[in-house]
Amino acid sequence: MSTDITLVLGGARSGKSRHAEGVVTASPGPRVYIATAQIWDSEMADRVARHKEDRGPGWTTVEEPLDLPGALRRHAGAGTNVLVDCLTLWLSNLMMAEADLPARTADLLAALAEVEGRVVLVSNEVGLGIVPDNALARRFRDHAGRLHQDIAAVANRVVFVAAGLPLLLKGERA
Repeated sequence: MSTDITLVLGGARSGKSRHAEGVVTASPGPRVYIATAQIWDSEMADRVARHKEDRGPGWTTVEEPLDLPGALRRHAGAGTNVLVDCLTLWLSNLMMAEADLPARTADLLAALAEVEGRVVLVSNEVGLGIVPDNALARRFRDHAGRLHQDIAAVANRVVFVAAGLPLLLKGERA
């Protein structure tokens, strides 16, 4: 099977999601948006509604906070463009659910190896700041860093976005 995998990393409000959406919309074929966010309050509900409106028509939205590998297996396919936004929210959800993070990461990597089509994964690069002052935040940062390295190893391309500007770290432009 052939999967074209792009990992888009960046800080909060860096333009990474906009860049990822541009990669997907520039490609022909159906577009699937896999949202990993969970709506816990009205501000988050408003944020999700704005994102859906900004994407516009032509997207199928799948809300999947925990079973990202299953969502990829169900929705990715030849000629399909899948955008996952975002891996760090997925990781947070798994940590809150006290999931086996290495096993879930391995399942995600297996899913990426099995599916066809284009998959663009967005994630927050959280390892650029100071060492967090508490164990939970350090654990999150460490798992996110390992997850990013694992995905980057299998990705066709890796892009880092800062101030809306994409910097290609691996591969060729999509």
